[in-house]
Amino acid sequence: MSDSSMNEPTSGLVPRLRFPEFREAGEWEEKPLGKLCEILNNRRQPITSNNRVSGPYPYYGASGIVDYVADFIFDERLVLMGEDGAKWGAFEKTAFIAEGKYWVNNHAHVLKPRGLSDVLLEAILTMIDVSPYITGAAPPKLTLGKLKKIPITVPASVLEKQKIAACLSSLDALIAAQADKLDALKTHKKGLMQQLFPREGETVPRLRFPEFREAGEWNTKLVKGLISTVTPPKKLTSNLYEDEGRFPVIDQSQSYICGWTDDEEALVSCDVPLLVFGDHTCVLKIVDQPFAQGADGIKIIKANREVEPAFLYQYLLHNPVGMESYKRHFSTLKEKIVVYPDINTGEQQKIAACLSSLDALIAAQADKLDALKTHKKGLMQQLFPSPEAVAA
Repeated sequence: MSDSSMNEPTSGLVPRLRFPEFREAGEWEEKPLGKLCEILNNRRQPITSNNRVSGPYPYYGASGIVDYVADFIFDERLVLMGEDGAKWGAFEKTAFIAEGKYWVNNHAHVLKPRGLSDVLLEAILTMIDVSPYITGAAPPKLTLGKLKKIPITVPASVLEKQKIAACLSSLDALIAAQADKLDALKTHKKGLMQQLFPREGETVPRLRFPEFREAGEWNTKLVKGLISTVTPPKKLTSNLYEDEGRFPVIDQSQSYICGWTDDEEALVSCDVPLLVFGDHTCVLKIVDQPFAQGADGIKIIKANREVEPAFLYQYLLHNPVGMESYKRHFSTLKEKIVVYPDINTGEQQKIAACLSSLDALIAAQADKLDALKTHKKGLMQQLFPSPEAVAA
């Protein structure tokens, strides 16, 4: 959809971009949510974790699927919206569509749209800031009464509603296809790692590159015998740049970069790539550029001459029980067994290069997925009248 195919109204309850055939269709209508939906909360039922019988049907809570159970109470497409324990800010996935056979607990409102599609309603509820309608603090809650009062702005024309919903549905299909492609790559890498590294208790992998098939068994050693730790010159916990600065400041968060700095006196040199391990989050990253350490809670790890840093990184990611097996502490990580080929044969480097190339593909696909989501968000902001924070 190009900007040239739509007009740009300047006032009233109208979007900034509009399909050509609706340019003269007038302002949109504002109605309370309770007038646009049948609310099916009386049909939902909570099941305590002790009483749940595992099965194939999704069990929905405030923000999505929380379990799978043996029975269902809904068998139709409906819109779910968090009642408590959810996020209610703009674009925080306040609402989502459930379809097929599923169960819903009492933490999500169940909405059946009337006069507009579920895709359109989900998009509108996702866009707006519902937080002014939230009451209480322990926990905060979107009550049924407040839910019904949320003002929803929709086109008067049924055809315009359908056109917008079709546009968003096509984007959703692209996003879903891209997400499937990303998941397939991750699954492929996981399966490849299971073959490129020996199984527990073994010293030869099931799959080897042709030139190493006669290279013999791998070596075995504890992590602590293959590494040393690096102490940073100092730690930076304040006065960090959010998106500027020449050097990243690393902590133990999932994103692992908590800010940026120009302070060269705080830098850890990266003559060779280093591993960074979060003591409490179990996040493991490999870093190949100078950086500063942020808050406490990370260990900076340097591989010795027996192992390539990238090989050790991939091997530790491959842990069959997952990072939780490290019990959230570096002292446990040090006792983990590593099985590795002789570094002089080049097998470590070949495995690391193979898996790193897959990581690059996965990162590229993840960027494409993020770009599609960003495009959809930007388009929604133009296809709907600008959502002001709704007043309770």
